[in-house]
Amino acid sequence: MASLTDLVAYCDQRTRRTDFQDYPAAFNGLQLANDGRATRIGAAVDAGVAPFRQAVAQGIDFLIVHHGMYWDMPRPLTGSAYERVSTLIRGNCALYSCHLPLDSHPEIGNNALLARQLGLAACRGFLPSEGGDIGLIAPWAGPRAALRDRLKALYPRMIALEFGSEAPKEIAFCSGSGSSAVGALAGAGVDTLITGEGREEHFNRAQEERLNLYLCGHYATEVHAVRALAAELSDRFGLPWSFVATENPL
Repeated sequence: MASLTDLVAYCDQRTRRTDFQDYPAAFNGLQLANDGRATRIGAAVDAGVAPFRQAVAQGIDFLIVHHGMYWDMPRPLTGSAYERVSTLIRGNCALYSCHLPLDSHPEIGNNALLARQLGLAACRGFLPSEGGDIGLIAPWAGPRAALRDRLKALYPRMIALEFGSEAPKEIAFCSGSGSSAVGALAGAGVDTLITGEGREEHFNRAQEERLNLYLCGHYATEVHAVRALAAELSDRFGLPWSFVATENPL
């Protein structure tokens, strides 16, 4: 058993929560408390009734999510908002949310772990923000086809838009939404991006700007950091942990 206070303090420090400027509505940190102790840690990408019910059924009483509950607050606690909160309260499950700090973290962040899957390490930052660089750029040595094949093996639903160089020297990483990342590629001197999802107009833009865009899934590219943080907590506090999968295809 561990205290909720200790778990939250570790997460805040490890993720640099207070130093990293996120969207105001992200509301990173402890979003809902429990009775003050935890016996099992959980990790999930999204806040939602379905993952909350799964977490409670598994006996999880400290759940870490990447996308929290409060993007559109304040709102009345009725309908689905009530179901979310009441599911956690009835299950005595605390909720900790961390968005951009867990995308950008140089060790346990989504982008660092995406690069590590390919055996790559960051050489410079990408997409600067007030709290630091959200994404990263890593060197690549090899043909574009080899990159595509490795990504397809890791992310079977991956969509490849290949109009850039056939042997890129560097790859940019931006987990989740690639909307802002596509426009930043030219300034970074990179024509190849691994991200989660794109917009419809990115097909034409990739052709016109000669870009390679690999869309691996918003959900699929953001499972990594919450898992890594949960695993660290498990080791630090001696608690079991599990990943709450929702099979989100998007």
